[in-house]
Amino acid sequence: MMRLAPNAVTASCCALALLFTSSASAFDRITGHHFASRSEVLAQNGMAATSQPLATQVALDVLKQGGNAIDAAIAANAMLGLVEPTGNGIGGDLFAIVWDAKTEQLYGLNGSGRSPKSLTIEYFQQQGLSSIPAYGPLPVSVPGAVDGWFELHDKFGKMPMEKILAPAIEYAENGFPVTELIAYYLNRSAERLAKYPNFKETFMADGKMPQKGEIFKNPDLAYSYRLIAKGGRDAFYKGEIARVIDKYMKENGGFLSYEDLASHRSEWVTPVSVNYRGYDLWELPPNGQGIAAQQILKMLEAYDISAMGIDSPEYVHTFVEAKKLAFADRAKFYADMDFAKVPVAELLSEEYAAKRRALIDPEKVAKSVNPGNPALNHGDTIYLTTADKQGNMVSLIQSNYRGMGSGMTPTGLGFVLQDRGELFNLAPGEANSYAPGKRPFHTIIPAFVTKDGKPWLSFGVMGGATQPQAHAQVLINLIDFGMNLQEAGDAPRILHSGSSQPTGEKMTDGGILSLENGFSAATRRALVQLGHKLQENSGSYGGYQAIMWDEKNQTYIGASESRKDGQAAGY
Repeated sequence: MMRLAPNAVTASCCALALLFTSSASAFDRITGHHFASRSEVLAQNGMAATSQPLATQVALDVLKQGGNAIDAAIAANAMLGLVEPTGNGIGGDLFAIVWDAKTEQLYGLNGSGRSPKSLTIEYFQQQGLSSIPAYGPLPVSVPGAVDGWFELHDKFGKMPMEKILAPAIEYAENGFPVTELIAYYLNRSAERLAKYPNFKETFMADGKMPQKGEIFKNPDLAYSYRLIAKGGRDAFYKGEIARVIDKYMKENGGFLSYEDLASHRSEWVTPVSVNYRGYDLWELPPNGQGIAAQQILKMLEAYDISAMGIDSPEYVHTFVEAKKLAFADRAKFYADMDFAKVPVAELLSEEYAAKRRALIDPEKVAKSVNPGNPALNHGDTIYLTTADKQGNMVSLIQSNYRGMGSGMTPTGLGFVLQDRGELFNLAPGEANSYAPGKRPFHTIIPAFVTKDGKPWLSFGVMGGATQPQAHAQVLINLIDFGMNLQEAGDAPRILHSGSSQPTGEKMTDGGILSLENGFSAATRRALVQLGHKLQENSGSYGGYQAIMWDEKNQTYIGASESRKDGQAAGY
C-alpha cells in the first residue's frame, strides 16, 4: 500500500477541499446574494404568492378571469386546504389585511373562532389538567375561516363564490400530485392523528398517507365546498356542516356545538402600525401576536443594524435580547381584547420601547425577563398574498395550529378541526386564561407595509412563534441590509425559543438560540461566549411569501419561500 508523505497528505486534502468548493460554488447565482434561491418575480397585471404552486396557479386563473385580489386569495386558500392540509383548512381560523385601492385604506379582519360555551375552566381542573391537550376534542374551538371568506367577499369580492371555489372542487374530485414537503408532513401527522375518529377514512383510504408524486383525492372536501358555494357561510355555521360537526363532537367527547357555530362572527378591526426608519409596518391587534414584531423593531431602531452586518454576534445578540423582552410582554398582555384590556398603544410607544431597550445588556444573555409595566390608557400554517391590476392587495394567513390540527375529523366533510384552544392559559386571573366563548391567543399574523401612505409590501411568514421574529428580520433585511425581496426571505434566519408563553410557561434559562446555515463559526462561538445556548434546528424557520409594489415602474415584485414548496407568479 502506497503511503503519502505528510506534506503530500496535506496537499491532497487541500486539492479535495478546492475541488469540493469549486463544485459547490458552481451553482452560485451570478447576481445577488449567494444565499438567494432564485430571482424575484416581476409582473404588471397581477401577482400571487402561496406555499403551493397549484394554489398560486388557481389564484392567477381567477385574476385572469376577471376576479380581483380578494377573490384570488379566497380561491387560493380553498385550494391550499386541499393540497396542503398539513397547514390549514376550513377547520381552522383566518386573519387578513386588505389594501383597498378604491378607498386607499387598509382593512383588518380577525376571523378567529371562540371556545365552546359549554366548556369551563372548572372542567379542566376536574380532569387534573394544568394545560389543554394538543390533540383530541378538548382544544377544538370554532373554525373561523369560512366566515372570514364571506366577510372578505361581501366587502370586497367581485366574482361569484361558486366560481371562486370551483377550481378547488375540481381538484378535490379529480385529484392532484402530492408535493415533497407536504408528503413529508402528511406522513408525520399520521403518526399522531391516525387514532382519531374518521381521520384514516379521510386521508388514508388505502391504509397509508400519500407519498410524493402520488395522486390524492378528497371527495368529502369537494362535497363540503359545494355546500358552501351554494349555501354561503350559513351552510357551514347553521346548515348541514354545522349539524355534522355537532353530532361528531357529541359522539366523541367534545364540547363544540351547533350553537357555538351558529353564533360565530368574524370581526373587522383596525390594523395598528409602527414606523421603522420611514416604513410603516401594519399588524393586527391581539388576540394575535403581530405587535410583537413591532415591539422588536421599535427596540432595534436605535441601533445601527446595517453597520453590524447580518453575520455578526452583535446583531444576533441584540435581536435575540429584544425578542425576549417583546415575548415577555406577549406572555402577559396579549389576549382576546373582548376579555382583557391590552395596552396596545402603550406597548408600541417610543417611550416604552426606550425603557425596554435599556434592559438589553450587550455583554450578557438575559436568563429571565419580566414583562414591562406600560401605563394602561383605555382607548405548521399557510400564508398567501395576492395583488390585482386595480392595485388591491391581500395579506392572508390561515391555520389549524399544530399542522393538521386536533385530529378530530368530522364524518364525510373532508377536513380536520383546529386545536387552537391549546393556547389558552389554565391558570385563572391571567389575560389569556381560558373562558367560554373566548378567542385564544393566536400565533398567525398577516403583515403589510406602507411608505408615505402608499402600499409597499404585503408579506407574511408561517410558523408559530417564529412569525414575529421573522417579520422583523424580513424588514431588517430589506431596509437595513438592502436585500431584494427574494433575498430578504432566503437569508439565513435567527430563531429563539423558550421565552415565557401566554399559556403560562416562564423562561428561567435564557432559552435556546438556533441559527440557520449561513451564520459563520466565528459568530456562533462569540454567541456561546456571551452565554447563548445554541442548538441545531431543522424545519422551524418558517415559510415566507411576499408581494411588493414598485411605484416607479408600476410593477409587482413577488417572492416565495425556498424552504417550502411554494411559488410566486404573475402575469
